[in-house]
Amino acid sequence: MRLLKLAIFLCPALAACSVTALALAQSSGDDYPAKPVTIAVPFAAGASHDRMLRPYMQSILESTGKIFLLAFKPGAGTTIGTASVAQAAPDGYTIVSASPAFVMTPSVYPDLPYDNVKDFAPISLLSEQAWLLVVPASSPYKTVSEYIAYAKAHPGELNWSSSGKGSATHLPGEFLHYLTKTKVTFVHYKTGPQRLLDLISGRVQVTMASFANVMGHIKAGRMRALGVTTDKRVSDWPEMPTIEEQGVPGYNFSSWIGLLAPARTPPAIINKLNAMFVNAYNDPNVRKIREAGDIFVGSTPEEFRRRIVTETDQWRKLIKETGMKVEGQ
Repeated sequence: MRLLKLAIFLCPALAACSVTALALAQSSGDDYPAKPVTIAVPFAAGASHDRMLRPYMQSILESTGKIFLLAFKPGAGTTIGTASVAQAAPDGYTIVSASPAFVMTPSVYPDLPYDNVKDFAPISLLSEQAWLLVVPASSPYKTVSEYIAYAKAHPGELNWSSSGKGSATHLPGEFLHYLTKTKVTFVHYKTGPQRLLDLISGRVQVTMASFANVMGHIKAGRMRALGVTTDKRVSDWPEMPTIEEQGVPGYNFSSWIGLLAPARTPPAIINKLNAMFVNAYNDPNVRKIREAGDIFVGSTPEEFRRRIVTETDQWRKLIKETGMKVEGQ
């Protein structure tokens, strides 16, 4: 009877201990991931994040057997997909693929349902992309200096096409004209292809875009590149000077792709995710996806966190100093 009572007393305690031990094991990342991990992509399928992430996912599957899935959640300047991850359980099974919009939208949309610094745990900055300042092939200016001189002489006359207010094709343009004390008119499009078609036709006169989106047009003689947006020339086109070296000191912009989890995701899980993607970064099959302008990075979580904080502050300062109106004003 005593043994039976002891067993009855101990079983619930042992069960509780087992549950606690299981929770600790899971939070330490020992068996993580035990099921597929969903990457929320706040863009439509087929965009650069789709192209970049699939080879990483395949490499991880082949090396570890772990499955990652893409869930495309575009809309509202990337904030819909991003918000879905901020509100997800911090268990490592829902993460987000972020871009410069992640550090730009907080300054443009002050009522976001998340804080881009406090509500996320950075995993890794996977890659950067140098962009190009481009004009129609029929444009009279052939260098950044000539373009800036024209903009100074004709304030507000030139139309700059962007893919939306506060987007990565808008704020870097605001930054350029802030540094050069010039003024253009920003025209915000709902679709990326249309803004480029209107550039070719001359309806708008200037924009910034990735190498992948414009090199075909440049080679076909429909567009002309004036300069590279990064502070260093790119190996894909070493003859093309940077915007900075053409008389705009301090100008530097690159697009990027990085991964983040919800805040309070256990550090062991963050580190495991980082290790999986950094190992995939070294896979030759992943390197094959590189396109002109791509720069592979593979950062630590802390390096990525510092970049997010720095760039969030940079764009907030720009909007404040230019007096640009944000949503709701």
